[in-house]
Amino acid sequence: MRGAGVGGPNTTDNAVGPDFNLVVPTIDNGNPAISVFSLPNPNPGQLLDLTWNTFGFGVQRLMRQIKSLGRRLDADICVGINEAGLVMATFLASAQFNRCSIGYLRCNRVRNEITFAAESHYPESVEAPVIVICDFEVKHADVVGLVARELRERYPGAELYFAVFGAMTKGNSLEVQSFDDLTGATIMQAARFDAVFIAATMSPPGIEPPLELR
Repeated sequence: MRGAGVGGPNTTDNAVGPDFNLVVPTIDNGNPAISVFSLPNPNPGQLLDLTWNTFGFGVQRLMRQIKSLGRRLDADICVGINEAGLVMATFLASAQFNRCSIGYLRCNRVRNEITFAAESHYPESVEAPVIVICDFEVKHADVVGLVARELRERYPGAELYFAVFGAMTKGNSLEVQSFDDLTGATIMQAARFDAVFIAATMSPPGIEPPLELR
């Protein structure tokens, strides 16, 4: 185990497991192998609270994966799903995509139905833009599929890429052997993303972002 560190105040940091390679959906002739780290939970059955250091470490890992895609990825828009995704989108837009436009989709859940709040923001863009969707975690719910359909309707012909901080695993082992060992694998495949980027794997019930960003 190692502690994630990207500077900042001295705090008790999350233990980060060893890196491992995972083959994910990607563009034609792209690099399908990404380097992922695991987030072991010392308290099974409870949410794992992330520190800002760990959060930043994961965003840096996503940046490295994007740079290693196999060709240059120039995004026109970074879209954040809810507040934690918006923070990720802001970091990536600034550090990786030359301060591209930032969008925001706030998801409201009423019973089992998910809708987008009126304060969601869809920036103007070029025709058929390249969009990177940022989400904090992917579990069972098909939020990313709904987001993909919404963005394709708003931006016809768009290329959609998906960057997620934490992906839940089906079994007890976090160092999964296959993309299909992730709980949300079918959901991500059905969304037909041009490429998928994953910083870390996690176990149920999941992870909590710093300051409880939703």
